[in-house]
Amino acid sequence: MKKESINLVLKDYMPPDCTCKIEDKLLKKQGVLDAAVNSIDDVVYVEYDADQISLDAIKHVLHQCGYKCQGEHHDMAHQHLEHEHHKAEHHDHHARMEQDMRRRFWVSLVITIPVLILSPTIQNWFGFSLPEFVGTKYLLFLLASVIAIYGGIPFYKGAAKSLKTGTLDMMVLVSLAVIAGYLFSAGATFVFQAVDFYWEISTLVAVLLLGHWLEMRAVRGATGALKELTKLIPPTANKIHGDHVMEVPTSEIQKGDLLLVRPGEKIPIDGVVEEGSSSVNEAMISGESKPVNKTVGDDVIGGTINGEGSLKIRVDKTGEETALSQIINLVKAAQASKPRSQKLADRAAHYLTLIAIIVGIGTFVFWGIIMNQPMVFALTLAITVVVIACPHALGLAIPTVTTISTTLAAKNGMLVKNAEATEGARLLDMVVFDKTGTLTKGEFGVTDVVSLGGWNENEILTKAAVLEVNSEHVIARGIVNAAQEKKLKIAKSESFAAIPGKGASGKVNGEEIFAGNWTLMMEKGFAKGEPPAEVNQLFEQGKTVIFVADGEKLHGAIALADMIRDESREAVNALKAAGVQVAMLTGDNRRVAEYVAKELQLDTFFAEVLPGDKSTKIKELQDKGLNVAMVGDGINDAPALVQANVGIAIGAGTDVAVESAKVVLVKNDPRDIARLITLSRATMRKMKQNLVWATGYNAIAIPMAAGVLQPLGIILRPEWGALVMALSSIIVVANALLLRRVRL
Repeated sequence: MKKESINLVLKDYMPPDCTCKIEDKLLKKQGVLDAAVNSIDDVVYVEYDADQISLDAIKHVLHQCGYKCQGEHHDMAHQHLEHEHHKAEHHDHHARMEQDMRRRFWVSLVITIPVLILSPTIQNWFGFSLPEFVGTKYLLFLLASVIAIYGGIPFYKGAAKSLKTGTLDMMVLVSLAVIAGYLFSAGATFVFQAVDFYWEISTLVAVLLLGHWLEMRAVRGATGALKELTKLIPPTANKIHGDHVMEVPTSEIQKGDLLLVRPGEKIPIDGVVEEGSSSVNEAMISGESKPVNKTVGDDVIGGTINGEGSLKIRVDKTGEETALSQIINLVKAAQASKPRSQKLADRAAHYLTLIAIIVGIGTFVFWGIIMNQPMVFALTLAITVVVIACPHALGLAIPTVTTISTTLAAKNGMLVKNAEATEGARLLDMVVFDKTGTLTKGEFGVTDVVSLGGWNENEILTKAAVLEVNSEHVIARGIVNAAQEKKLKIAKSESFAAIPGKGASGKVNGEEIFAGNWTLMMEKGFAKGEPPAEVNQLFEQGKTVIFVADGEKLHGAIALADMIRDESREAVNALKAAGVQVAMLTGDNRRVAEYVAKELQLDTFFAEVLPGDKSTKIKELQDKGLNVAMVGDGINDAPALVQANVGIAIGAGTDVAVESAKVVLVKNDPRDIARLITLSRATMRKMKQNLVWATGYNAIAIPMAAGVLQPLGIILRPEWGALVMALSSIIVVANALLLRRVRL
């Protein structure tokens, strides 16, 4: 199998309620593995087996559905990193469609005014009359024809595409309503005696165009935050060529190029600092508000802002490899994926259209034939039913929320790779953390210094550091780092000698020093029997203990452990406050695991778990009926990340772990998991609110439009039905936009 994926950018606007049929058509083709339509961006994501189906065959299916492709992108990020801020708005696909809808609305509105003035019904209502002249009704027909044709073209085109796919959607409904009213009115003008529908049709088209225009504006606003990511990369960079610095387009930068970044400038692309030091604002990428100090050898990310110093950086990543490209890739993939609730809404929109047509026909038959009411009255109600039931609001209910949610998560350092992860995070019963590198720093640090002789804590630490500075062992580095943090002076040792498996020795100012384990101390005659009680307590906590002695006796002990991250305590407390259990899964021995679990007050822990058994442990928890999230950073965590309901990778972890997870934490901060759950719950609230509104609106509006309240003298006319329908879509999008106010 030759598995490939591609994003096909459609040339025309796709209504949000006609996506599921296109997906069905694609999925029926042999070789198509997955298909998802993003109606927000007018992009079709297709995953396929290139050995079974060609890209041209996939495009042909879309063409049969009435949609042409204006571009294709194998790399979703690349399309966004071509400096879109250089393009004027009229080159933007969505902006052009929005402008076209706006133009059609204003033209239709201007022509609708004389239609209203010339209409006998309107003159009756407002108590005025115009001098009659020959051809009034023909002028009305001409003006209404311009509106029905020019203003209705977007709907007719959409209806034709929908019918090609066998879909009965909003465009079909609107077209049916406008054409039925227009033909009836034309018949009343030229064939039979009846009240025409010209003013109703004109206002209906104008209101529908207004609704679509406002809806497009709102939807385009929902994608604006993601587009802001593409503007982070500056259009030009300062390339160092010999002794000269020249400004070149960022798109021409290659790996290995040396760039100059002046104070206050944006870093144009990922690289490594070769000269200089500065603080860099990475908030726009990681969400971390505090500037990060950068010096020689440190990595820098394209799109971040340099602080007070000049930096020379060597480019080490370009194109798809850069951090920003990967972020956009993940966000776009999440927006292309569909949560279960959206798939349900897509189906509901299709069936709602079918219901609307059936109810519309039934309304006409009931009032016109059974109740023997005037045909104009029956047709008015039927058209109103068809118009008011347009399922646009239902089609927009979920994708607008998903788009905003994934973008909001990305801006806060959480990359959601699949929309179902957002939906699933709210249901979590337990979060299981890997220990090393997740709850702990993954590096040894000094936790205790115990005096056992005449030296104080600083002297013990200093003497040990004098020896350990010569070693590259992780324990040695922990001791040296602790001494440096306390600003202790580390003298140079003489006659340094490593004692394999036991420790080291050396001389400092002629004084012999030993640092090592209890076995070394006993061999040198500094100790006998068991370690002191206070040291045994450290052993019981799973800590590594280094003893320090001079040439005569034992003076002290230094305990080290994999340091618990300060933010881990806050993360555990936040998760418990959210009603989520917290567990730890580690391959370390039970004593170490028990100490960490006790320090963090975890609900439970699993120790001495072999790498291959981690996913089994997750499954055992799931078999107990728990929804489980796994948080890890290593290769051995990958199977467990896949097994979990929600797999969460720490961003600094291995590529395998990141690939296996559904969510990536860019800031390597476990506190973001509680924020993810908060966002997930807020997202699902918005989805439910939108679905309740969209379905509840139809449940009330359709019977009203069908004339249920007619005995009370209340009739809902087509133009008011169109206005209510348009407002329902705008309300759904506006409600989704409120998600941006969530505090994470």
